[in-house]
Amino acid sequence: MKGKRINIDLKHLLIEESKFIGLKYYPNPTVDAIVGSLNNVKWSDTYSMNYIPNNKENLDTVFKLFKGVAWINSGHFFNNKPIHIGGDSVNMDSFRQRIVTDDYRTCPEDFFRKLEIKKYSLSTAKTYISFFEKFINYYRGKSLSSIDENDIRNYLQELVKEGRSHSYLNQAVNSVKFYYEVVMGMPNRFYSIERPRPEHKLPKVISPEEVADLIKHTQNLKHRCIISLLYSAGLRRGELLNLKIDDIDGKRMLIYVNAAKGKRDRVTILSKHVLILLREYFKEYRPKKYLFEGIEGHLYSGTSVVAVIKKAAIKAKIKKAVTPHMLRHSFATHLLENGADLRYIQNLMGHSSSKTTEIYTQVTINHIKGIKSPFDSLNLDTP
Repeated sequence: MKGKRINIDLKHLLIEESKFIGLKYYPNPTVDAIVGSLNNVKWSDTYSMNYIPNNKENLDTVFKLFKGVAWINSGHFFNNKPIHIGGDSVNMDSFRQRIVTDDYRTCPEDFFRKLEIKKYSLSTAKTYISFFEKFINYYRGKSLSSIDENDIRNYLQELVKEGRSHSYLNQAVNSVKFYYEVVMGMPNRFYSIERPRPEHKLPKVISPEEVADLIKHTQNLKHRCIISLLYSAGLRRGELLNLKIDDIDGKRMLIYVNAAKGKRDRVTILSKHVLILLREYFKEYRPKKYLFEGIEGHLYSGTSVVAVIKKAAIKAKIKKAVTPHMLRHSFATHLLENGADLRYIQNLMGHSSSKTTEIYTQVTINHIKGIKSPFDSLNLDTP
């Protein structure tokens, strides 16, 4: 053991609705003696570690006593993730004031308040609320403070049995971790929860000819602008819906996408043909604030966008189930096939990692057009 560094991992524990600092380490006489000298130290059979009340005084004492004796690993204890900034404040009153049945368990008030304070987008807030309420209603008879890792694993196992997707499972985990780690202020509270193995699905795209057919079979000017913008600028559905009139820069031929996914602003390209279409649309519809508005100037409905595309695809006799995101994937793929640099495509798409953009190289057809199938070389008798 001599010469080996002694590590002590700090963990967040929630026991009988009280917060504690867990001390996880391999048995060591020196560490055992120091831990034993701490005030109010106790042992947990459930977590197999010693723990002390979670307060600043105890935290300072731990760092002081073990200085030069052991390395304190606080990576699981402190949260270095930035607060969501930018974007419009989200109001959770509609969720607070919902009418629900007496036996339905809703999110705690602190859950709603934290979503507002950290300025999560409305779509993210809706997702977290929906998934967390499904989780706590599954464990309706248990207090939130008594839920542990095994409970979460059992819940995820039930979701797997139901045939839920990888994305669904991840959203379920995110909502639970948001409550315990962000709302309750205990980063990595459930540090041993395994996430589902990532799926490696290729993006689904349609051809440029199919995009043209889709637009040709959209007679409504507003609907034609919606489909054209999604494809021509590579926008996500939520980004399209949140576009404001002054986000369209006709002089520089740019579209400003504000507080997009991950709260990152970006610019993307504005097609000159789409600009002409938008000017016609503006003269006819006269939107006030948002580029596309619903009833009484409110945000246009996301489900309406899906319906518009579905209807156009049926009219165009496109067999694939075309979605708004498929148009975004097609934008990136067609740019790559036309010789655009992958780095520029990454910026236009708003990807934080180049690895995300590189997946489009797997669905381009340029690199396989000249490859001859070995079947064509077979000496087969023509029927």
